Amino acid sequence: MIQVTVKDAALQQAAASGMDDFLDVFVQAIKDAISGELTAETMAELTADQVTLLAWDILHNEVMDGGFVQLIHNGYGPFVFKNPLAKALKLWGLRDLSKLIYEAHTLWVKYGEKIEADCTDEEFMALFEQFPEFDDLDDDFVEHEEEWTAAIAHYVDENLERFASIEK
Repeated sequence: MIQVTVKDAALQQAAASGMDDFLDVFVQAIKDAISGELTAETMAELTADQVTLLAWDILHNEVMDGGFVQLIHNGYGPFVFKNPLAKALKLWGLRDLSKLIYEAHTLWVKYGEKIEADCTDEEFMALFEQFPEFDDLDDDFVEHEEEWTAAIAHYVDENLERFASIEK
């Protein structure tokens, strides 16, 4: 396993700034430990919880920026839907988020190839109209994003040793 470390001072400062900053300290430390390269080899060097946190970060950033269509188009479908992210988040206590990911998985299986295809910016923007089934999932994610982020931050805080070593 790769050693992931977080400075206590950075952690304290981030915790005071809010849950997003708190989680970002761990995400950045994990990314630094793998030199920013998330591959099958580097994933094997991380714990399941660390990989889950990275997957949440990707899911969160992509869906908040452009919904599940953007996440899939940008090539993250296999990472989010083929890995046990939904199951792991359910084990973390996020049943509703897990259910949402399973619902998005079903649509990814149905439409993934079409959404992942190379296209122009104009064609990309048209994807949102072509696949309105994702709209409710996107809305649900945005509506619950703060509560889910808070729950993940709480899980990380309660299980710090699963994510990083804390240095003075």
